Amino acid sequence: MTPASTFPVRPPRDSSASTQEAALPFQSTPISDPADPRVEPFLQVRERDLVGRRGMFIAEGEVVLRHLVTSPLCEPLALLAAADRVGRLAELIGDQALDAPVYVAEQAVMDAIVGFPIHRGLLGVGRRRAAPEPEDLLTTLGREALVAVVHGIGNHDNMGGLFRNAAAFGVDAVLLDATSCDPLYRKAIRVSVGAVLITPFARLASEADLLSLLIAQGFEAVALTPSGTQDLATYAPAAKTAVLFGAEGPGLPSELLRGCKTVRIPMAGGFDSLNVATTSGIGLHHLRNA
Repeated sequence: MTPASTFPVRPPRDSSASTQEAALPFQSTPISDPADPRVEPFLQVRERDLVGRRGMFIAEGEVVLRHLVTSPLCEPLALLAAADRVGRLAELIGDQALDAPVYVAEQAVMDAIVGFPIHRGLLGVGRRRAAPEPEDLLTTLGREALVAVVHGIGNHDNMGGLFRNAAAFGVDAVLLDATSCDPLYRKAIRVSVGAVLITPFARLASEADLLSLLIAQGFEAVALTPSGTQDLATYAPAAKTAVLFGAEGPGLPSELLRGCKTVRIPMAGGFDSLNVATTSGIGLHHLRNA
């Protein structure tokens, strides 16, 4: 993977640029060859999903790219647009300063670069500006805060759904245990509609004592579990609340449950399980509005 430092610097604007190009809030570079080294970071996107991107990630579609170019937590390194989507890209960038190069290709060329028909026609390569330590992240939060903690979430759809709900209900930060999947995986970003790029998060080390960390930072820990001792609707959150969500099936480990208040979402008889993304939506809505 080409390191971020090797992304080309945008050349000075050509004074002969067309009126349409001059009206854009950025200079674009046409790409006609799928093997052009300047678009190497976008090459064969699905294969790169499997081998990793050395700290970088792929953002696709209008909404996600808007979050990428405006996020204080992430930065765009390069953008690639289908020729018929350049005007839309200009609209979503607006008056945002953009230092990343913008490449433009006809749809067939873009499909060949990416490795599959990319109907959205807009892609970006980005990276996080920093990966904070969990304690440092919690310290930055105010006297009232809602934190989501995810444990053992290995499904990227669920991870994306969790972050989408976290953003929708104003969660201040997300903590991930060491075993949870990468929120910056392309599919997780897409399912989250870019919420991963604007929601502060930190990953716990495998040896971290989560409950001690939360207590030290003044948080009450509450776990969503079918075996909860209290209905969610009757739970009144503390000023600083951390809500824990576990993987479907195994749920949260018993040692975590013993150190938390436990709440449940009542369900019809004979059924006691919800998708974890659905659970997070119900739980976060109550905690934010209780």
